[in-house]
Amino acid sequence: MSDYVLISDSTTDLTTDLIKECDLEIIPLLYTLKGKDYYDYADEREMKFHDFYEILRGGDLSTTSLINTGRFIEIFEAHLKQGKDVLYIGFSSGLSGTYNASRMAADELSEKYPDRKIYAIDSLAASMGEGLLVYLAAKEKEKGKSIDEVRDFVLDNRLNLCHWFTVDDLFHLYKGGRVSKTAATVGSMLNIKPVLHVDDEGHLIPISKARGRKMSVSGLFKNMKKTAVNPENQVVFISHGDCLEEAEILKEMVIEKLGVKKVYMNYIGPVIGTHSGPGTIALFYLGEHR
Repeated sequence: MSDYVLISDSTTDLTTDLIKECDLEIIPLLYTLKGKDYYDYADEREMKFHDFYEILRGGDLSTTSLINTGRFIEIFEAHLKQGKDVLYIGFSSGLSGTYNASRMAADELSEKYPDRKIYAIDSLAASMGEGLLVYLAAKEKEKGKSIDEVRDFVLDNRLNLCHWFTVDDLFHLYKGGRVSKTAATVGSMLNIKPVLHVDDEGHLIPISKARGRKMSVSGLFKNMKKTAVNPENQVVFISHGDCLEEAEILKEMVIEKLGVKKVYMNYIGPVIGTHSGPGTIALFYLGEHR
């Protein structure tokens, strides 16, 4: 069985420890803030995530850039030249053009390296939802599964990867085209906090509205309680937009009321955070369906 490498991008929002544990290569995406470009590294080498959110709270806007085909070719080919196959699991095509660029790179390189396996998979996921799918794939690789077996595992399980989000400021969703300006204005005036999820096409979809922050966070838990499969045997991921104390409350609920034994938490990185804003909380687990 040929050796292979698992690659993903920084929108997984995985911690540096998990990246090391899973033996992953993570490609940092680019964001621009106050006229300067930064790479979204998990170790925060270019900007601390707390500082990023403080700048957003001050009223500045961030923009993001996808990884182009040329960059993917460069990264994939470095492994192919070493005789390794490549399995890339990418940011949802419903939210970014990054996956499409990776697919074009894989197609081009497959002609150049016909004896190598080069797979690019659309996770249809975001933030630590994408991260959880990559983590589970890495655990399959640790069991000695082949690249084809791990690819099939990802394809078979990606639509069972549940995402539930709530945001604190609707205007970031408005800027990203997720809600109308009227909805953002009225919602902010009435202290409405939406609960959203990622659908089967990888799009971010508003599902319900909660009056106030406490109710919206509780809504994430309630959705998990309704749809999680054997939560006591799962690894659950929670990501947050610089609101650790509230994320800890959600973590305690999941552990105490659902018997989950292992929960990993991390910041929502600047690339996802550009569009979700400070105060976002997200919950990820395996369910019967999304």
